[in-house]
Amino acid sequence: MKPLSPLSLNAEQRALHKAVQSAPTTILQIGEGNFLRGFFDWMIQQCIKQGLFHGSIAVVQPRPSGKANIEKLMEQQGIYTLVTQGIRMGRAVMEREIISVFSNIFDPYEDWNRLTALAVLPSLQFVVSNTTEAGIAYTAEPLQEGLIASFPGKLAHLLYLRYQAFDGCPERGLTFLPCELLERNGDALKQTILRHATDWELPAAFKDWVMKHNVFLNTLVDRIVTGYPDAKQAQAWFHKWGYTDQLLCTTEPYYLWVIEAKADMEMRLPLQQAGLHVLWTDDLRPYQTRKVRILNGAHTWMAPLGLLHGIDDVRSFLMDEEWGTALREVVFKELIPTVSGNVDSLQLYAEQVLERFANPFLCHQLHDIAMNSLSKARVRLLPSIVHYLDQGKTVPPQLVLGFAALLRYYKVEKHEDGSYTGMSLHGKSYSVRDDAELLERMAELWKQASTGSAQHLDTIHAILAEERFWGRAMCDSPSFAANLAEWLQYWERGISQ
Repeated sequence: MKPLSPLSLNAEQRALHKAVQSAPTTILQIGEGNFLRGFFDWMIQQCIKQGLFHGSIAVVQPRPSGKANIEKLMEQQGIYTLVTQGIRMGRAVMEREIISVFSNIFDPYEDWNRLTALAVLPSLQFVVSNTTEAGIAYTAEPLQEGLIASFPGKLAHLLYLRYQAFDGCPERGLTFLPCELLERNGDALKQTILRHATDWELPAAFKDWVMKHNVFLNTLVDRIVTGYPDAKQAQAWFHKWGYTDQLLCTTEPYYLWVIEAKADMEMRLPLQQAGLHVLWTDDLRPYQTRKVRILNGAHTWMAPLGLLHGIDDVRSFLMDEEWGTALREVVFKELIPTVSGNVDSLQLYAEQVLERFANPFLCHQLHDIAMNSLSKARVRLLPSIVHYLDQGKTVPPQLVLGFAALLRYYKVEKHEDGSYTGMSLHGKSYSVRDDAELLERMAELWKQASTGSAQHLDTIHAILAEERFWGRAMCDSPSFAANLAEWLQYWERGISQ
C-alpha cells in the first residue's frame, strides 16, 4: 500500500487540498500533536468546507521533540486521517475524514527565518496553541534571535517584529486562542509575554500595543483525542482504505470548546455557524473548574497508578474491578466535593465523563496522559488536595493514593542520552516525559535518599517542599506527608519481598 498523499484523495478532497494550499495563511498553530489535529484543525476544516472561512494554517512544533511529527506532516503534504469513534445518542459512530488545513509546515528550530517571516505576514490573524500547562510558564532567557526557547518568549519576540513591521498599527494585532488546560490561559499568556518584553527592555509603546490591540482569549477545550490506534487496528483500516497514514488520529464524538469572548468574535471565527459545539461566554470559570477538576483530575490521578501497576489504558483501568471502584470513589466522593455548583449537575457530568472513559472504540494510553504530569498535577489534581488542606481537613484516601503514585512514578534516573526512566512495581521500565529541569531535580532528590528511601519522610518532605513542582510548598501537613509515606513504604516492601 502507498502512503497517504494528495494522490490518495478523491476529486472533492483534492479540490479542498488545492484550495487550502492557495489560501492566505491566517492562523499560526503552535503544536503539532494529536489534540489540536483532532480538535481545532478538524473544526477549521468544517468551516472551510462550508465556505465560512477563507484561510489556512501554518503549523510548527513548540519544542524540538516534536520534529518527528512535523516531518511526517511534510511527507504527507499536510494531510492526515481523523477517525471519530464512540457512542452518539445511543448509537455507535465510526466516521473517517481526511483533514487538509495546513499550507505551511516547518521546524522553527531549523528554519527560524521562516517563522519570523510569518510573524509579519499581513494576512495572519490568529495564533492557536497547545503546549501543555508547562508551556505557558515564565523562564528568564536572553533575547537571542533564533535561540529563544520558551513558547511565550518566542511570541513576545514575534509580536515585537510585527509591531515594528507595521509601525504599531492597531489593525495588525493578533487574536490568541491558547488551548492549554491552564486557568485563565489567555491572561496567563499575555502576562508572560509582557514579562519578557520588560526583561528585554522593549519600548513601552510596544507593551501598550500588546495590551490594547492584541486579544488574548481564555478558553476551555474538552475532547478526548487518543491519537494513533493499536497497530492491528491501524493495519486493518489501511487495508480497507488502500493507503497507510503515519499520522492517523482517533478521537471520540464528544467535544466542546468554551471561549470567553464577545459574541461578535463569531464574525471572525464562524464556529457556531458551522454547527460546531462552541460556546462564547462572558464567564469561563464554572466550565473550567468542572472539567479540569473532574475529567482531567481523574486522568492525572489514574495515569501513574495504572502505569505503576501494569495497566496501559484508560478503559482497562476503569473496567478493572478494583481500580474502577477506586476511580468512581475519587470522582464522586473526593473530587466533586471540591467543586462549587449544583451537585446533581456535577454528578451527571461525572457520569458522562466515565461513560466517555469506557468508550470501547478508543484506546487512550496512560503513557500519553502521563506526559508532563508534574505541571498537569499542579493544575488538575493539586487544587482538590489543597481544598482539603486549606480547610484543615484530612486529605481523603484515594487522593492520597493518587498523589503517592505520582511521587513514586517520578522516582527516575537520568541516562547519558538525557532521557529519564522509572521502574514499575512489577519491575518494568518506563520512560518519563516532562520538563528537563524538573526531571533533573526530581532525579537528584531520589538519588540523594539512602537505600529504602521511601521508608523515610525526609525524601517526601524534600519533594513536597519544592515550589517549582507545585507552585507552593506542600509540607505544611505532617499527616499528609505521613500518609504518602505509608503508601511508598508499602510499595517498597512489596518490591523487596
